[in-house]
Amino acid sequence: MKDLLLQDAVAGSAVLSIGQLARSVRELLERRYPLLWVAGEISNLRPASSGHLYFVLKDEQAQVDCVMFRGRAAHLDWEPRDGLRVEARALVTLYEPRGRFQLNVEAMRRAGVGPLYERFLRLKEKLEREGLFAPEAKRAAPAYPRRIGVVTSLQAAALRDVLTTLARRNPAIPVIVYPVPVQGEDAGEKIARMLALAARRAECDVLLLVRGGGSIEDLWAFNEEAVARAIRACSIPVVIGVGHETDATIADFAADCRAPTPTAAAELVSPSRAELLERALQLAARASRDVQRRVQYAMQRIDALARRLVHPAERMRVSCQLLAQLSARLASAAGRRLDGFGARLALARASLQGLDPGAVLARGYSITRDASGVVLRDANQVRVGETLSTTLANGWVESQTLRKGHERPP
Repeated sequence: MKDLLLQDAVAGSAVLSIGQLARSVRELLERRYPLLWVAGEISNLRPASSGHLYFVLKDEQAQVDCVMFRGRAAHLDWEPRDGLRVEARALVTLYEPRGRFQLNVEAMRRAGVGPLYERFLRLKEKLEREGLFAPEAKRAAPAYPRRIGVVTSLQAAALRDVLTTLARRNPAIPVIVYPVPVQGEDAGEKIARMLALAARRAECDVLLLVRGGGSIEDLWAFNEEAVARAIRACSIPVVIGVGHETDATIADFAADCRAPTPTAAAELVSPSRAELLERALQLAARASRDVQRRVQYAMQRIDALARRLVHPAERMRVSCQLLAQLSARLASAAGRRLDGFGARLALARASLQGLDPGAVLARGYSITRDASGVVLRDANQVRVGETLSTTLANGWVESQTLRKGHERPP
């Protein structure tokens, strides 16, 4: 029906609305030109907040509006920008609301990337299998290099950027430039030989391998196998800064450290003089505080020891006072001891006096012994007529036994 309507319109027997015309033209374009590859230069790139990309593809003869929707743009592994030559796989169509001819881009690659990119991927996979990119094989750039080497072309804008950055950050660090072509025929082999020469001369603590951005063809020297192997064989850590942040080469994977740009590489290996000075001042202040604290601690210890020190005269006075106290305590203890002994002696004397036979005799008792001196306690011990000796409280008497018995005498 649509085709008949279009035919009638062409024959002049029907009138089409603008919408019908735009739709018919779109359908004709999409049928006539299915997905195809076109080449051109990006211009007027306008990324939208939605994630869609709007831009113009142009060459010396014409230009065409393009749109790449978010779902397709998300698959790009590089950053489109004005001036890049690209190859786009696109659907030729018409944007009906505005009647505008445009390309709906399904995929896009940088011009010439196809076969070169395949070579890049094959070499990358090969060297990766060999372990050339292993993280454990990479060396850290020295924090405080004594000398920095720069491997690049003397005509490269990257060299000026690097030297300017190194001079700004720390002019005290000497820089040696190893000139070598970074683009063109045999550039890769020459870069590899210059890296080997720098390693043999061993003049630097770190090497910067740098150049500015460009197309994949311009940067291809850094995708050469010889360069990657020379980087890993170099006895000096190699920091690479090639192209822009979105550019990636085989040398980037082989290097000990990758910086997104030459300037960033220079900043990475050169400690800032201002930062070092600030650090030195901080360390000096910390050292001063540590010394001051140690001195204060020592003074406190001295004060504590001083409090324990005593003048000899004071020590003698204290010793004499202590001796006097000890003497008084000894005398007091001796007196108490003697008093105790006296009390015990008096008690013993009293006890002895109670047991003294003389005291008993003084109370009227007497002691009678036979002729042999045996004290008599029983009348049966005596014979009648036997001579006895009696001890009194005062003196003694001798008597003869006239009679004896156990009852009290009359």
